Amino acid sequence: MDLFKELLDFILHIDHHLSEFVLAHGALTYGLLALIIFCETGLVITPFLPGDSLLFAAGALCAQGLLNLPLLCLILFIAAFCGDNSNYFIGKFIGQTLIKAKRSPIKKSYLDKTHQFYEKHGGKTVIVARFVPIVRTFAPFVAGLGSMTYKKYILNCVIGNILWIGVCTLAGYAFGNLPIVKENFSLVVFGIIGISLLPMVIGYLKIKFFNK
Repeated sequence: MDLFKELLDFILHIDHHLSEFVLAHGALTYGLLALIIFCETGLVITPFLPGDSLLFAAGALCAQGLLNLPLLCLILFIAAFCGDNSNYFIGKFIGQTLIKAKRSPIKKSYLDKTHQFYEKHGGKTVIVARFVPIVRTFAPFVAGLGSMTYKKYILNCVIGNILWIGVCTLAGYAFGNLPIVKENFSLVVFGIIGISLLPMVIGYLKIKFFNK
């Protein structure tokens, strides 16, 4: 429970925590951000990590001159790309073993939601999923299970990561330091999470009430 509280506090006040880390550790911040992004995209057991809000907060730090925007985007792209590919090959080579294990670390509900995304969006799932928490963690894994050839996957992977990192980081760079945003950053985080989850909510409602 204490770990959950600490994680929640980190997510809701991610701007303050990152600022403190930058001031204390400087360039090591790039490594911390890269590690979080890699784990969120590359490990099916860490879909709870704060991808969108983290990128937004990092972009705001760039606007303050605490981080270098081009360098940040490059490092985060490499981290996300490596994470996605690691996840793809985990799914390809040991995915079925993980799913069938008695104490599987993978939630079936997450897999089902991701399969629904593939059914709806086809090859574009990897791109669309970048903007949807949880699904973006499982999309590479499910692709590796057999939903997509690597040749098709890698193209969508590159496009999706460029769009995701670019949109979220540049949004933070442009708006993260506005007084109204800085003073209500927790609400902004909830807003980012809400917008990210919107496609899942709409999809669920369509299936439940309209059977589509």
